[in-house]
Amino acid sequence: MRDQSAPEENRTFALGELPMSRAPWRVAAVEAHEGFVLAVRFLDGVEGTVDLSALVSSPSAGVFADLRDETIFAAARVESGVVTWPNGLDLAPDAMYRAIGKTGTFQPNPEIAA
Repeated sequence: MRDQSAPEENRTFALGELPMSRAPWRVAAVEAHEGFVLAVRFLDGVEGTVDLSALVSSPSAGVFADLRDETIFAAARVESGVVTWPNGLDLAPDAMYRAIGKTGTFQPNPEIAA
């Protein structure tokens, strides 16, 4: 028989308020720097940089061209373990984590935006 002394919490989450996975490759903190570079720290403490300069300035930047606006780029934030911007762009944290774990930096291929 189930113990009724401690009621279970039944909580619904608003969109954008989903509980974050505890996967080590989830981003814990991000800070935007000049030159379209981000400093990131992951949940397990791994830290490094993400150099988006080639992607942002590429003729095939696609939606990432919006980040050429330094005000938009500087608005980078972490939502549910993912680097995002107010315009809806985001970066895959698992790819960043793998590259930063090996070399300390991640520089996405500008062709991915095409």
